[in-house]
Amino acid sequence: VTLTYSWLANQFGHFSLGFIPTIIVFTFIKNKPGLHYPELWAAFGVWGAWILFELYNFLGPLLLKLPSGRSSLKNINYTFAPAWSNVAFDTVTDLTYFGIGALTGSLFCHYHGQMLLAALLLVVLVAYPAYYWYTTKMYIQNAEYPFQLRLSQWSQKIQDEHKRAVIEFLDNKDQGKHMLIFGSKGSGKTTLSVGIATEASIRSGCCSYVTAVKLLSMFFERSENQAENMNNLWNWRNCNLLVIDDINPGRPVKGDIISTQLFYELLNNVDCGPDNIKHIKDKNIIWVMGSDDPTTLLEEKWQDLLQQIGIERSNIITINLDPAA
Repeated sequence: VTLTYSWLANQFGHFSLGFIPTIIVFTFIKNKPGLHYPELWAAFGVWGAWILFELYNFLGPLLLKLPSGRSSLKNINYTFAPAWSNVAFDTVTDLTYFGIGALTGSLFCHYHGQMLLAALLLVVLVAYPAYYWYTTKMYIQNAEYPFQLRLSQWSQKIQDEHKRAVIEFLDNKDQGKHMLIFGSKGSGKTTLSVGIATEASIRSGCCSYVTAVKLLSMFFERSENQAENMNNLWNWRNCNLLVIDDINPGRPVKGDIISTQLFYELLNNVDCGPDNIKHIKDKNIIWVMGSDDPTTLLEEKWQDLLQQIGIERSNIITINLDPAA
């Protein structure tokens, strides 16, 4: 099931949760003495109930420090603050679909010309949000992340200076920035990288996720051949942000499984070397490393490799998620 299909199914669910309860409520109240326009009371009552419910989910974490029903807001102590304006836009979009369903249900109960105009107005108003969210899901879907996670859902420990570096990397508008994320098993380096890239995708960035082993095999594919065979809208060569995961596993596994020497030899192969180096150099990349052990000088080795490729030292950011770092 694709993310775009899931989004459409989700909005159909919101429509149904406005439509069906409206008809049920109308059935119970239509014969109440002294109650005029029961179809209007049913529609606006159901829609109002959903508005109150969503406001509770949205404002609870902000004002009352309560857990939210929304998966992106379940954590209370945020390491990275949620994009509240984006979450609010999502909430308003959902409420509009609730409203369309409720007003449509009212029309099925009893026709009103004004109610039809109101329902059509909501359809017009939801056109841009629908376009925005559908295309946003396409951006996330095409990146091929291994799981869905927003940056605000990442709740593991990180130093303040590294937290600022993550925010600066995400807000950066230039290309050619490289972030090395070090950490042992379970430190959250993969989830952090996916969270950063997901936020970039939501901002309409063309992002790609790939494991190091898979990328090494892609180094031997020519750009023109890859463009002919790919089913996606973009690939690792022409994306804006690339996440290279599982370069080395980190503690408790010791040693380099993919050494800088091996990586460079496969990168700079006879057939595609110059093209590979150009694409690695000129795009933003998150490198998900293993543990930085002082005896192996892993950080220095990879920084030297990037500089050998032609990346300036000022464009290399290092994040270490191990507590002792």
